[in-house]
Amino acid sequence: MIKVIIERHVAEGLESPYEKAVGDLLNAMTTAPGYISGESLVDCKEANHYVVIAWWANENAWNEWFNSKERKQLLNEIAPFLETDEKFTLLKQLAYHRYS
Repeated sequence: MIKVIIERHVAEGLESPYEKAVGDLLNAMTTAPGYISGESLVDCKEANHYVVIAWWANENAWNEWFNSKERKQLLNEIAPFLETDEKFTLLKQLAYHRYS
């Protein structure tokens, strides 16, 4: 499994329209092959900083979604609201830690 962190900075004042538009993109992602789970978050101290954290079966599944025509079309709908390009971080588990 991998975890993908997507960070987006939305232009100030466009947070509400972005939140409405990004829903379609997030819903489509949840039906992509290899998608496991995820969450969409907004920074408590920076209202235009959004973070999506998603678990994927593997890097190939993520790459298929990332390069898909559907994602590119939906991304075009939120692009006008973005202040900068998205930032992606792909993570894999280094070791299992047990906490008590």
